[in-house]
Amino acid sequence: MMTDLPPLTTETLWAILNNELPDDTVNQMVWHILGYRYDSQTQTWQTENVDTAWAEKYPEPPNFIESRPATVQLTRSIPKENKQLLKTQLGFKGYSVDQLVPRLTRRATMANWLLSEMQRRAAL
Repeated sequence: MMTDLPPLTTETLWAILNNELPDDTVNQMVWHILGYRYDSQTQTWQTENVDTAWAEKYPEPPNFIESRPATVQLTRSIPKENKQLLKTQLGFKGYSVDQLVPRLTRRATMANWLLSEMQRRAAL
């Protein structure tokens, strides 16, 4: 669980947007940054490093691809100034109308959140 995650780079973000990484990997990247850790000995999720708002609502990390409420919470956690990063930083034009399916739009939300985290970390 959560081993060999791809590095948090623009190449990885494009792989998410272009549907080249498995959904599980994208979920695990977000979980990892949120602070979720899986303890294989107890077979439980550890949430000591997870923000309280997430840990209370999701004691186990949510599947962002399947959960609209979790994706909405992820969207709300992106600072306002970072909401358009996919467009401004990556030049992502969005999906065409025939691609506007929940799975792809949720992957885009996850990519935007990850990019926002990259920005935040660079600013530290």
